[in-house]
Amino acid sequence: MPVVIATLMTKPGRRDEVLEAFEHHSPAVHAEHGCLLYVVHAGPHRVTVVEKWADQASLDAHRDGPVISTIIAATADALAAPLDIAVLDAFPTGVGRKGVL
Repeated sequence: MPVVIATLMTKPGRRDEVLEAFEHHSPAVHAEHGCLLYVVHAGPHRVTVVEKWADQASLDAHRDGPVISTIIAATADALAAPLDIAVLDAFPTGVGRKGVL
């Protein structure tokens, strides 16, 4: 199951604009086939999205779909740096469910 970590560095004073875009569009992502997790976290100038997809085909459909295109378009002007996206495989460690997403 692929896990995605997307980091958006926002321009000063533009973080809330980015968060509003995610707030508006996240329900549509949650409804996409294969979406197991799609959560947004924020710091002063950083928005991080953690995603988990049932399989690569579901992630590919999301990546190529209209919802993510809309989010990217809605946030592009508010970003201070290019979007950083990492697609990762789980490396379970520790004890039980605490060591795996």
